[in-house]
Parts: sequence; structure tokens; C-alpha cells
Amino acid sequence: MIIGRDGHYFKYMYLKYKFYFVFKYLWGKKIKCIFFQFVFDFIRRLFGIKRRPAITLEDPDVKYPLRLVDKEIISHDTRKFRFALKSPDHVLGLPIGQHIYLSARIDGNLVVRPYTPVSSDDDKGFVDLVVKIYYKNVHPKFPEGGKMSQYLESLRIGDTIDFRGPSGLLVYKGKGSFAIRPDKKSNPVIKTAKHLGMIAGGTGITPMLQIIQAIMKDPKDETMCYLLFANQTEKDILLRPELEEIMANHPTRFKLWFTVDRAPDGWEYSQGFINEDMVKNHLPPPADDTLILMCGPPPMIQFACNPSLDKVGHSNDRRFTF
Repeated sequence: MIIGRDGHYFKYMYLKYKFYFVFKYLWGKKIKCIFFQFVFDFIRRLFGIKRRPAITLEDPDVKYPLRLVDKEIISHDTRKFRFALKSPDHVLGLPIGQHIYLSARIDGNLVVRPYTPVSSDDDKGFVDLVVKIYYKNVHPKFPEGGKMSQYLESLRIGDTIDFRGPSGLLVYKGKGSFAIRPDKKSNPVIKTAKHLGMIAGGTGITPMLQIIQAIMKDPKDETMCYLLFANQTEKDILLRPELEEIMANHPTRFKLWFTVDRAPDGWEYSQGFINEDMVKNHLPPPADDTLILMCGPPPMIQFACNPSLDKVGHSNDRRFTF
């Protein structure tokens, strides 16, 4: 019995000291980690190095359910939807010029649509989408309306919808530098521009606003922006207050011009489809340092924008269509 007790005693002492030395080793490692973290944080603050925020869209192939936290009525058919990110410290993680996809089961079918946020990727904790709602029985060519936009309109505060991204063929790197891929499988080609011409139609304004805001936010970015924005009526002009505020704050860096199909009395801008005169008068002239971006309905791009750009002399390799 004594031998048995001694055996248990020695085993107990062995485990006790083993645990002590393991704990001491790990504690030493912890102290080192804390010390090095302190040194790193001190250097980061000393040189003004910002800590990279946590990213929501970590994997472009993964769907992330985000919760609706606010819905703002902008007009009779336009809404601003705010979705909460993973935490108040997260950013979306969307490069400038890229878009996201929303996906949802609607009437038993998977519906996927691309959207470009109007919030900045510097904004923490939320992402904003401005969406035009296409209701049923309004447009004779589309009697069912827009499936995704009507689905978004039906969401209640607290509901979630799946986000996926980033996606897209263009990334704005800053200071007039664009990384553009001819297709999804190709490597990006860097194109630079001192003068950036933009043609937008309807909801095609959102990627343009994203790039314009990024350029104007950087005082060292000398890129000049020219926006030609087409809509059916004056009431259809999305994000007009935001655009006019940018123009007022940066009159030498941002030029803005509208055209509408049906103009009201006293309208001071253009009327009608995009044409040669509008391109000539309100976009930068053709040059090696000029780049033209377009986003809008395919018929507008095909039958109005590209023919007008051809007539003015803008080369195909200095154009990009979202």
C-alpha cells in the first residue's frame, strides 16, 4: 500500500511540475506576444500607419447574409436600403469600380442581380444601396416589373438578403490609374487617364458616383471628371443632390450635364438621346490621356453612345462599358 501511495505521489508531483513548466513557457510566449504587439502598435501610431479594417466580403464565391436596418424613401419609385455588416468595425471590402450581387429565392426561383453601393468602402458597419423599384403593370414592355427591386421593397427591417462579391472587370487604383480586364479570364491591363469622361443612363449612375467620390476624396488625385447623365424625365434623375453637391464643392474637377427625353418648361440642360453634340460639348476630347466609361441600358450604349463616340473620334481602346 505504501508503495502504491508513493507511486501515485510521484506521478502527481511529475504532472504538477510538468504543468508548471508548460504554463511558464506559455506565459512567457504570451508576454512576448503582448510586448511585440505593444511595439507594433507604437510604431504604427508613430508613423500614422492605419490598421486594416475587417472585411465582410472575404471570399467572392461565398454568400453573406446581411440584415436590413433602414429603408429611406427618396422618391415615389426609389429607395435607399441600408444593410448592417458583420460588426460595427467591418467594412464591405469592395474595390472602387467593382459591384456586388444580391441573390434571393423569389416565387421558387433563384434571382441574382448586380448592384453598386452608393456608400463608401471607408464606411464601417453598413452598406447603402439606392434602388429604383420597377413595379408591376407600369411599363408595357415589362408587365411583371423588376423581380429583385420589388423583392427589396417587400423586405422588412430585420430581414436578410445574400450579398456576394466583389465582382467586375474594372478597378480604380487611384490617381488616374485603372486596372481593366478584357474578360474574366484575362489579366488586368493598366490604363491611365487625366480626363475621365462618363456616360450614365438611369441606374447606371451608381458605379460612376462610386468612382467620382473616390477621386474627389483624394486631394492628390488630379483626374478631371466629366459626367453626361441621361434619364427619361427630370424626376427620374437618381442621386441628383449628391452629384450637384460634388459639383459645387469641386467646380474645377467635376463637370456635370443632364439630358432627358421629356424636358419640363425652363429646363436648362439637354433634351433627347445621347448624341454627337452632347459628347463633343460635355465630355473631354479624344486623347491618349482620356478614358470614357459607360453604364446604362444596352440599347443606349449600342445605338446612342458608341456611334456618337465614333463620330467624335474616341478610340475603342479608350472606352469601357460596365
